Amino acid sequence: MSIARLTPTSYVVLGMVSMRGPSTSYDLKRAVENSVGYFWPFPHAQLYSEPKRLVELGLLEVQAEEDGRRRQTYTATEAGLAALRSWLAEPTEEQLQVRDVAELKLFFAEFARADDILNLAREQIEQHRERIGVYEAMQERFRDREDIADRLVPLRLGLAMEYAALDFWEKLEKERS
Repeated sequence: MSIARLTPTSYVVLGMVSMRGPSTSYDLKRAVENSVGYFWPFPHAQLYSEPKRLVELGLLEVQAEEDGRRRQTYTATEAGLAALRSWLAEPTEEQLQVRDVAELKLFFAEFARADDILNLAREQIEQHRERIGVYEAMQERFRDREDIADRLVPLRLGLAMEYAALDFWEKLEKERS
């Protein structure tokens, strides 16, 4: 097993399988959509290919149904759990990465019409308000769940970032109105 060959997607898969227990790729896709997918987007096709690769590395085990849909269910091995724990213990030196099309458009705003930037701000305000609503609903739904309290910590960061973005776009809208 070579930990150097593991990617962030590898750790998403290892973490999700370790957290959820035995999971199919479809289970992983749904779990990611409702959790880390909010802040770590990637092609969901990787959730079908990466578990197979992790089986080859001895980090997951697979059990396939012999008939019916022949679903493959993945379970973390001790080596997989050890790799996840090792990765979690490593320092994180990467800076926050933002991949925001709206911010990219702002960078080239000198070529846009004034109304285009104002409309962009208004669209972003709406989108950030919607995301804040989603996050606050999650927070409310899970607020009494002590068993997942650590998993809700990133939600607080996501909310803070959404509020900061909303504040920025609202100020820009005022400036441009």
